[in-house]
Amino acid sequence: MPLMKAVQVGSPRADFDLVHKEIPEPKGNEIRIRVEACGVCHGDALVKEGNFPGLQYPRVPGHEVVGIVDKLGANAAVDFQVGQRVGVGWYGGPCLKCSACKRGDLGRCENILATGISFDGGYAEYMVAPMQAFVRVPDEISPREAAPLLCAGRTTYDALRNSGARGGDLVAVLGMGGLGHLALQFARKFGCKTVALSRGKDKEKLAYQLGAHVYIDTETANPGDELRKLGGARVILATAPNGKAISDVIGGLGNEGQLCLLAMQSEPIQVSPFQLARGGRSIHGSMGRSIGNTMGDTLNFSVLSGVRPMIEVFPLEQASLAYEKMMSARVHFRAVLVTGTPSA
Repeated sequence: MPLMKAVQVGSPRADFDLVHKEIPEPKGNEIRIRVEACGVCHGDALVKEGNFPGLQYPRVPGHEVVGIVDKLGANAAVDFQVGQRVGVGWYGGPCLKCSACKRGDLGRCENILATGISFDGGYAEYMVAPMQAFVRVPDEISPREAAPLLCAGRTTYDALRNSGARGGDLVAVLGMGGLGHLALQFARKFGCKTVALSRGKDKEKLAYQLGAHVYIDTETANPGDELRKLGGARVILATAPNGKAISDVIGGLGNEGQLCLLAMQSEPIQVSPFQLARGGRSIHGSMGRSIGNTMGDTLNFSVLSGVRPMIEVFPLEQASLAYEKMMSARVHFRAVLVTGTPSA
């Protein structure tokens, strides 16, 4: 059997291993792709650390995957063709076994599959996933730029478009990392008055380049007070996994303002009922939904508006280094693995 290179985790908290394994065969409604690029995301820590219930090892991580359709399962030829460029995000398709799936209501699947967790992901030269997990990737964007948009991009874009913010509204973005630098671009392209909140002056210039109208240094100013001086935020997109920083900005919400929690974090935040009750403010969690074509919408909007992630590219063999730099916030700004194929 032909072999491929893949990077897998053998057990919880184990090192990444570069292995050679059989190229998987697609079955039924599955599609096999030749991977061109795969983003490295904080969600991959669920596999690395073993923090997902029922996870089976060894497992190949990776849920920001772009590649070329290489082979179709017997029932997967309706919407896709060999040679098409497609993407796979966190949503890995419906389970096809629960009561919702059996009655054909796949959007209400009770046991949604997760790419890189329910099945092997994109830290490999090839991967197989259910047909429902795939979305077409426009030709106008490169595989390595498209990959982070399938999770980080989708998370920020979908949170903003469902937040109620409209053109002219004040939208603040807390943090300028892998999520934040995309959120700034989306907010500006939505026509919002965009405020960047970050520690220190080192990212101020970049914030303006990405579209911010205002930059607030949270080390030298109270961000809540500064946002109120601007009239209060309609939406605050909290992309920094810092409980204190998030607590400090809640007071900057305007009437009917909404704080959207986007980053994966375990730190508690502090909020008084009065802060929310006064003015009808709210706190909302959003990590990207599986409803509708959110990945496709994100890619299409990014192509039309010129939104692009800032990336640092690593060969597949350096997956461990890419992951370590991502987890320690030393990557610029999203890490992307490439397999070395010419079109990647």
